[in-house]
Amino acid sequence: MGVRKDLKRARKRTDLADRAKVELVRDEHGTVREARVAALAAPPHDGGTPADIPFVNAEEVPDAVVLRRKEAGEWRPVTAAAFAREVTAAAKGLIAAGLEPGGGVALMSRTRYEWEVLDFAIWAAGGRTVPIYATSSPEQIEWIARDSGARMLIVETPENAATAETALAALPEPDRPRIWQLDAGAVLELATQGREISDEEVTRRRAALTPDSVATICYTSGTTGKPKGCVLTHGNLHAEAANTVELLHPIFKAITGQVASTLLFLPLAHILGRTIQIACLLARIELGHCASIKPDELRPELRSFRPTFVVGVPYLFEKIHDTGRATAEKIGRGASFDRADRIAVRFAQAHLARFLEAGQGPGFGLRIAAGLYDVLVYRRVRKELGGRLRYAISGGSPLDRDLNLFFYAAGIVIYEGYGLTETTAAATITPPLRPRPGTVGLPVPGTAVRIADDGEVLIKGGIVFGAYWQNKEATDQVLDADGWFTTGDLGALDDEGYLTITGRKKDILVTSGGKNVSPAVLEDRLRSRSPVGQCLVVGDNRSYVAALITLEPESVAHWLSMRKLPADTPLSEVIGDPRMVAAVQKAVDYANQAVSRAESIRRFTLVEGEFTEDNGLLTPSLKIKRRAVMTAYEREIEKLYDGA
Repeated sequence: MGVRKDLKRARKRTDLADRAKVELVRDEHGTVREARVAALAAPPHDGGTPADIPFVNAEEVPDAVVLRRKEAGEWRPVTAAAFAREVTAAAKGLIAAGLEPGGGVALMSRTRYEWEVLDFAIWAAGGRTVPIYATSSPEQIEWIARDSGARMLIVETPENAATAETALAALPEPDRPRIWQLDAGAVLELATQGREISDEEVTRRRAALTPDSVATICYTSGTTGKPKGCVLTHGNLHAEAANTVELLHPIFKAITGQVASTLLFLPLAHILGRTIQIACLLARIELGHCASIKPDELRPELRSFRPTFVVGVPYLFEKIHDTGRATAEKIGRGASFDRADRIAVRFAQAHLARFLEAGQGPGFGLRIAAGLYDVLVYRRVRKELGGRLRYAISGGSPLDRDLNLFFYAAGIVIYEGYGLTETTAAATITPPLRPRPGTVGLPVPGTAVRIADDGEVLIKGGIVFGAYWQNKEATDQVLDADGWFTTGDLGALDDEGYLTITGRKKDILVTSGGKNVSPAVLEDRLRSRSPVGQCLVVGDNRSYVAALITLEPESVAHWLSMRKLPADTPLSEVIGDPRMVAAVQKAVDYANQAVSRAESIRRFTLVEGEFTEDNGLLTPSLKIKRRAVMTAYEREIEKLYDGA
C-alpha cells in the first residue's frame, strides 16, 4: 500500500519529521499543561500579504498550473499568469464600482472557482471580504450586511439574489449594498466595468496593505444569538497558511513523489475552506472546486478530479464508510464488510504501533487477512475517492478513532486537526510523520496550546484573531491581556504534546447523581455508525443519559431495499420497526463502549425528520444547535424520562 510505503520511507527522514519541535510545560505533578511549537514560516518580505500570492506566482512561474476549473464537464487547467489576470480584471471592476480601500464586499455563494477569483480581487483592490453562507436566511444576510458595513454583495444564483433583495430592503438606501450575481455573469461584468482602471492602481492598493490590515470579517455561525464578526488580518491568514504549508508540503513532496492536488468542497464561507484555498495557491498545489459536500454529488467529482489529498469533515468519511457497507450488503457481502472493518482496525493498530516503535506490527495471519480484504473491500473505498488519494485532513469535530483506523488500513491516512474561526482554522494538526489516531495533533507551528485548571483549551499565536467586529465586550470575554484565547472546548495534552478534545465546556451534562458527561464523545461515535443520521445526547439534571436519534435517509432507503419493503414506506413505520430499533441499538452499544456505565446512554428514541441547516437545527458547519433541537423535541425528551 502506498501510504504504508510512505511511512516506511519517512522513518529515514528525521530531517523532515523533526523540523517542528514541540516544547512542553508541565505542572508540579508532571502533567503537561502547555505545548508550544516554533514558527516554520517567516513573515512575508517587505510587509507583503496573502493578496500578493497570485501576482508572485504569475511573475515566478507564469505557465505553472495552479488551478483546474470545470467547464463543459472537463477539468481545464488555469495557469498562474491567467489567474492573476482574472484577479486584476475583477479588482479593477470593483474599484470602478466604488470600492474604497478598507471597504467591505460580501460574498454569498457555494464553493466555486469564481469565489477564489473574487476573494483575491477584493484584496487586490484594497478591500475586505465578508463571507455569507449561501443558505443564510434573510435575517442573517441583513444582520451581516448591516453590521459589517459591506456596500457590495455578490451572490451566486437568482434564488440567492431574491433572498438578498428581501433581506436588504429594510436597510436605508445609502446603506443598501449593490448586488451582482455570478450566474448572471458578475465576473465578466466587473471586468468590463473596470477597463478604464489602470493596472498601476491595483498594484498601488495592494502594496498599501500590511499584515495588520483587515482581510476578512467571518461571522461565526453560532448555535445561539446573533453571529459575531470575527476580524482576521492578512497576518493571521499568512501565519495559518504559510506554517501549515511549511509543515506538510515538503514532507508530502519528498515522501510520496506525487504532484499534490486537491478538490475543495468545504464551504468557503467557513474559514477552513478559505485557508486551504490560500495555502494551496501559496504552495502551487493544483486546486479544483466542488459546490457540494453531499456524498452522492461529491463522489463523481472526486472520481473525475482524482485528488492526492482532501480536507473534509467527519460526515464525509462516515458516509463513505456507510456507502461501502451498503454496497456490500446489496451483493450479499454485508458480513464480509463487517469482518473487513474489524480486520482494518486491528491491522492499522498493529502497523502504527510498529511505526511508532511501540509494538511488533501485524502478524502473518493479520497481514494475509488485510491483503484479502484489500482486494474485496479497501480498494473500492479508494476508488470512491478518486483512486489516487493517500492523505486526508479531517476537522470540524472529532473523527471516530476506529473509522480513522479503517481508512488507514484502506491506504488513506487521515490527519485530524482542531481549530475555530477565531484561530484562523487549524490551531493543531497531526504532524505528517507522527500519526496519532484519536488525537487532533500538535500545535500548528507558531502556536501554543494551554490547558486551564478547569480543562478548557487556550490558544495563543499569530493565528489568533484580535477582536470581534465592533464588539469589545465579547472580545474581552475570550481574549486575556496576554493574548490567550479561551476556546470554550475541553481537552487534555498527552506526554508528547498531542491534544485530545473531550467536549464543549458549555455542553457538559451533569446528571442528578452528580456525574459529569461530555455528550460529544457519545454523539461522535453514534454518528459514525449506520443507520444513524444526527443525534442529541441529553441528561442534564436527569437520573440517566438518553438520546434523540434521526435516521440517515440513504440508510433508510437501503434498509427498505434489503428487506424488499416499499420505498415509500412512511418513516413513522420505519422508526417503529423492531428490526430498525435493533440496528440503532447496535450503534448505541458501540457509542457506550467509550464511556463508563454512569455516562452511557440508557434509553433512546428515534424521531422523524432530520436535523438540518434548513430547519434551523444545524449550523452551516454541521454542528448541532442544541438549544433549538431541545426546544423542537421537548415532548420526545420528556417521554425518555417517563417513570424515571
